[in-house]
Amino acid sequence: MRTNNQKWILFLALVLGLTLVTTACAGQQATPASQEEANPAQAEQAKKPTIKLAENPWSGSQVNVAVAKILLEEQLGYPVEIVTIDENAQWPALANGDLHASLEVWPSGHAENVAQYIEDKGVVENIGLLGPVGEIGWFMPAYVLEDHPELATWEGYQNPENAKLFSTAETGDKGQFLAGDPSWVQYDADIIKNLGLNFAVVNAGSEEAILAALASAYSRQEPILFYFWTPHSVHAQYDLVQVELPPYSDECYAKIESGGVDCAYPSDDLFKIAAANLKNDAPEAYQLLKNFNYTTKDQISMIAAVELENKSPEEAARAWIEANEAMWKAWLP
Repeated sequence: MRTNNQKWILFLALVLGLTLVTTACAGQQATPASQEEANPAQAEQAKKPTIKLAENPWSGSQVNVAVAKILLEEQLGYPVEIVTIDENAQWPALANGDLHASLEVWPSGHAENVAQYIEDKGVVENIGLLGPVGEIGWFMPAYVLEDHPELATWEGYQNPENAKLFSTAETGDKGQFLAGDPSWVQYDADIIKNLGLNFAVVNAGSEEAILAALASAYSRQEPILFYFWTPHSVHAQYDLVQVELPPYSDECYAKIESGGVDCAYPSDDLFKIAAANLKNDAPEAYQLLKNFNYTTKDQISMIAAVELENKSPEEAARAWIEANEAMWKAWLP
C-alpha cells in the first residue's frame, strides 16, 4: 500500500513525463516551419516551376545562361536547369515545352525556324535583342598579309598558287578552308564553289578544334584560313584579319536553298527566344529574360575570362554581376 508521499511523487513523475512528450511533439511539428524560415530561397523555389535554359556549344551562350541562372535563382527564386543543346534542335524543344528560353540566336542561319515556329505556328516568341552584334566570316592571321597583301580580299584567293599556300596533306593541291561543327550555320562550301576558289572545306568539328588548329599554325607562323565570328576573345589573343568577301545582300541570301550564295555573311543582331507559354507560366522569369540586354563589351569581358583566364562560366558571370549591379537590377520585374 502506497503512502501519500509515494502517491504524490508518482503524480509528479507522470506530469513531468507528459510535459516532455508534449514538448517533443510540438518541436517535431515546428521543424518544417523552422526549416522554411531558415531557407527562404529554397522554400520559394519549391513553389515555382523549374526554368530550363538552352545552352549552345559556344562561350557566349554559356556566359549568357550563367548570368540568367544566377539572377533567376537568387533574385526571383526560380530553380533553373541548363540544357546543352544544338542551336537547331532547340526550336522544336521550345515549341513542345521541353525548354523555356534560349538567349543567343544568330538570325542569319535561322530564317526558316523563325518563319515556322514564330511567325506561322506561334509556339515560340521572339523576346527581344540580346545586345551584342555578331558577324560570321573568314579569318586568318595578319602575318599572312605581310608577303601576300592581295589575300585581304577574296579576289586574291582566285589565284591557284595562293590557294596552295593553305594546302594540307588532306586537301592536296587545294587550299584548306577550316570550318566548324557541321551543325553550325555555315555556307562556306557554296561560297567557295560559286566564287570559283580552289579550296576544300574541312570540318574541324568544334570551336575548340578550330582554336587548337589556329594556335598550332600561329606558333609556326603558317597560313590558315578558317570560319569564325565576333564577338570572341580570340581577337584579343591573336592578331587576326577578316577576309573581305563580296558584300552581303538580301538577293544573295535568297539563293540559299539553291546553293547559290556567293557573298559575305550578314551582321547579326543577336536575339532571344522563349516558349510561348513562359509568359503565363512564369511571368517574373519571362520579364527578366525579356529585359536581359547588355553590350558586346560586356559579353566579351566574360568570354575572355572563360577562354583566356580559365574561369568557369559561372565565375565569369558572378564577377560581371558584382561589377554591374545597376544594369541587371533594371532587368528585374
